[in-house]
Amino acid sequence: KTEEVKEMRDIGYNPFNLYARDPNLHRVLDQISNGFRDGVRYISRKVCTTPAVSLYQERYASEDDFIQTTLNTDSDDLIRLASGTTEEIFTIYRARELAGDRVPKVSVIRDCLDRTEAACEKMFDMVVDLDITSPLRTVEDIYRAVQKKASRPESDVVFSVAPARRNPCFNMVREEDGFFIRAMPSNYTARQQAPLFYDMNASIYAYSPRALREKEAAAFFNDRADIIIMQDTGILDIDSEEDYALMQVVAGYLYDTSPAYGEIRGRARQFLEGAAVKSRNI
Repeated sequence: KTEEVKEMRDIGYNPFNLYARDPNLHRVLDQISNGFRDGVRYISRKVCTTPAVSLYQERYASEDDFIQTTLNTDSDDLIRLASGTTEEIFTIYRARELAGDRVPKVSVIRDCLDRTEAACEKMFDMVVDLDITSPLRTVEDIYRAVQKKASRPESDVVFSVAPARRNPCFNMVREEDGFFIRAMPSNYTARQQAPLFYDMNASIYAYSPRALREKEAAAFFNDRADIIIMQDTGILDIDSEEDYALMQVVAGYLYDTSPAYGEIRGRARQFLEGAAVKSRNI
């Protein structure tokens, strides 16, 4: 909340101090900041989801569950980072035709599924995508998405959303014939009267393998989808340096005040410490 952030600033809270004095956190945030991009427009995905996957396995997975973490990227830096962690990560070097910001996400996820199943010699019941460009989520958020998808096998995908702060029927506009009108023409006089809308926050997706293989990628989210609702305070899409700077403030606050978010940072530190030991022993 805005008033809580102001109160913390008034008493001297500065997220940059946390960043500056913690070398492990410094390293991770710098890697997210430069995006492992090597000239690619958007930030690469997956490796920073590993702490959440590890905690999910400990808390919710049964002995019969087989969970495989897969990294699909064309970044050599990201592959080196993944290979340095203490976790078993199956790495796929992304094909050139699947790189770039105009390729549908679903096409890349489908490639992950096909190649991971071939490597593991197993057929998966569900594919869960945890997007690094919207990284603030809890283990319980992941659990809710998995449970919703498992309880609704007829759905093609369950994805995370947050309540929209604007409504196209009330306080959003679009241009038409040189003027601006409501995005969806209506006569509502209060936002509370308008139908509910949600932001797709690009954090968690739980896919049906069948749908990934059979459904057209460009139209994948147009039908047979369900949602889980996440806390909107933690939802930021990192698509620019400005987004990253704001993410530091929000993440620092949530990590320090919320045990559910703080445990993710704690597990990430354990992975980095283990990677450092692994590096020294090679």
